[in-house]
Amino acid sequence: MGLIETFFNLEVLKQCAMVLLQGLQLTVFLGFTSLLLSFAIGLVLVLVRLYAAKPFRFLAAAYIDVFRAIPLLVLLVLIYYALPFLGINLSPFWAATSALSLVAAAYAAECFRAGIEAVARGQFEAAKALGFSWKDMMKDVVLPQALKLVVPPSTGIGISLIKDTALASVVAMPDLLKQASQAQAFYANPSPLIGAAVLYLVILLPLVRVVSAIEAKQQRAGSR
Repeated sequence: MGLIETFFNLEVLKQCAMVLLQGLQLTVFLGFTSLLLSFAIGLVLVLVRLYAAKPFRFLAAAYIDVFRAIPLLVLLVLIYYALPFLGINLSPFWAATSALSLVAAAYAAECFRAGIEAVARGQFEAAKALGFSWKDMMKDVVLPQALKLVVPPSTGIGISLIKDTALASVVAMPDLLKQASQAQAFYANPSPLIGAAVLYLVILLPLVRVVSAIEAKQQRAGSR
């Protein structure tokens, strides 16, 4: 068999197209759910790290450092295979969602921290002078400005998270990579893996272009 028949076998791709699309659907759902949870957790973490009492700031900083250092695959295995010994049984989907969210939240928190610290101190002082409560100051003054600044890096976190969903296959979740691997074994042909790679590109390339466009827009605005 030649290169085309081995890696780009259209007949094999046609036969496994449906299972690949099913895996893609689950991958997108997993990525979207994990992204929402990680950004919510990350926002809480950064507010605790910056503004809570000292013991809580220490705990938030420790969380961020530990979960940025721990390999995602190790955490995924621990959640899915070790927690049942403590009486906590999670489905493959929620085990993968938990691992992805916990790790991505640490990166999101650092991203949000950079955005909040980039807001001019005068904005904080003006809000206090106008009698804003801390909650209203964060909600109406600081966070809207900070979130604008962190759109490109947070989109990058989202791209990395979607790529990391491929690790969910180690807990037997039928995501895109798992379906492609099973199809490869069934047809004894690597074409399904190439098909999966193409589907990942279809999802991620537009996001990469969006990040580039946002960064270029912000650079133009900053140079004015």
